[in-house]
Amino acid sequence: MGECAVDTRRLGGLEVSTLGFGCMGISHGLGPAADRQDGIAVIRAAVERGVTLFDTAEVYGPYVNEELVGEALAPFRGEVVIATKFGFAIDGEGRQVGVDSRPEHIRQVADASLKRLGVEAIDLFYQHRVDPTVPIEDVAGTVGELIRQGKVRHFGLSEAGVSTIRRAHAVQPVSALQSEYSLWWREPEESILPVLQELGIGFVPFSPLGRGFLTGAIDASTTFTERDIRAGLPRFSPEARAANQALVDLLGTVAARKGATRAQVALAWILAQRPWIVPIPGTRSVTRLAENLGAATLELTPADLAEIEAAAANIEVRGDRYSAQLQRYIDR
Repeated sequence: MGECAVDTRRLGGLEVSTLGFGCMGISHGLGPAADRQDGIAVIRAAVERGVTLFDTAEVYGPYVNEELVGEALAPFRGEVVIATKFGFAIDGEGRQVGVDSRPEHIRQVADASLKRLGVEAIDLFYQHRVDPTVPIEDVAGTVGELIRQGKVRHFGLSEAGVSTIRRAHAVQPVSALQSEYSLWWREPEESILPVLQELGIGFVPFSPLGRGFLTGAIDASTTFTERDIRAGLPRFSPEARAANQALVDLLGTVAARKGATRAQVALAWILAQRPWIVPIPGTRSVTRLAENLGAATLELTPADLAEIEAAAANIEVRGDRYSAQLQRYIDR
C-alpha cells in the first residue's frame, strides 16, 4: 500500500480509514456499469491512497460488484476491510423481489459472498434492510453463529430504527450502522446518532454527497438514464433540484473561502459531526477519488460549522428521499 492519505477511525471493534469507498456505483444503480478494468483500477487507487474500508453487497448488479471488489482487492488481503450485505430476495432473473433475512438465507448469502469476494471471512456483514417478518433477534443470532464459525468478523445494520438497533445489539454487538446521511438528509441526528453514541456503534453514511447533487455537478437540466436510480427519486425531479440548488450554493460559498471544493466541504462537515462517523463516497474517477480524500485533511473551524448550520437552517430541502416503493424497506 502507498503512503496513507487518510487517518483512521473506529467502527465498534473495527479500525478503518477516515473515509471509506462505496463500490456500488461502479457496476450498479448509476446507469450502465463501468468497464471492469477501470473499476478495478479506481478501487486499487483508493487502496494506494490509504483507504481501507470498501463497501459492496450481493444485490449490486446483482453479484457482479462483489466479484469485481474481490478481484480488485485480492492483492491486499489482510490490509483492507470489506463490507458486504445480505437481506434482499433476488429472483432467477437477477431482480430484487423484496426482503429475506431468514436464517437459512443469511447463511446461504454468507457462503456465496465469501466465494465471490475470495476471502476467508467477511469483515463486516450488514443486514441490508430490516425484514419485518423475521425477528431481529433471529437475524443477530444467525450472524453471531457465523462469527463463531469464523465466516464473519463483525455485524452491521443498514437503515435500521432505534428499537431494531437496540434489540439486535443485545443479542450480537453491532459494529456499524449504515444509513443515508448528508447535509440534505439529516434525519439520523434526531434519534439514531444518540443511540449509536450510547452503544458504541460506528456510523457509515452512504450517499454523503447527496448522490452527487452536493458536488454541484447536477442541476435542474441534468438528465438521468433509465438505469440510474436517481431518475425515480422525488428529490431528483427537475423542480426539486432547482429548489435545492440553495444548498449547493451554500457549499460553494464556504468552499471558495477555504480553497476547497463543494464535495470536500460536504464530506468534512460530516466528519466534523462525530469522531466515529466514516462516510463512503463512491466514484468511478481517480480524480474524484483524490478530491474526496482531500476532505479528510480539510479543517472546518467552529465558525465555519456555525455558518453552515445557520445557513442550512434557512433552506428547506424539497422532495422525498425515496419513492413509495423504496420507502417501504425503511425501518422506523
